Amino acid sequence: MYRNEFDWIVQRELGCSTYLRYVDDFVPFGDDKRKLWSWKQRIVARLAQERLTIHEAQTQVLPTHCRIPWLGFVVYPTHRLLKRRNAVNFTRRLERNLDAYRSGHLSFAELDASMQGWINHVRYADTWGLREHVFATHPVPVRTA
Repeated sequence: MYRNEFDWIVQRELGCSTYLRYVDDFVPFGDDKRKLWSWKQRIVARLAQERLTIHEAQTQVLPTHCRIPWLGFVVYPTHRLLKRRNAVNFTRRLERNLDAYRSGHLSFAELDASMQGWINHVRYADTWGLREHVFATHPVPVRTA
């Protein structure tokens, strides 16, 4: 199913005016819990016509003042945090990459690209303290000419 068609269904057929989608993740917003559950049923039925399914365990109807897990972050009305699992996974990957760099199995450019990619992702959340802590406890060598 083309995602553009899906966007039209959610916005036009369901009447959901506030809606987020990134690739195959989507979040419709509404004030009426019954309407949200109805939208969920209609979306599941429409996707089934295309032989697609949703992950039931990850499907939730929540008030936005709680939190919304979204794209590796936990989004609150006032701020965003990185999911703990993502910070732990990056720290482990950084340790492996530093070991590989020190042993000559990873170039500085590859090490730097990995770190810059993570920094660019997590900067969309309130992660200044986390980044400071990670790089203070895992010092990255400075490239010399």
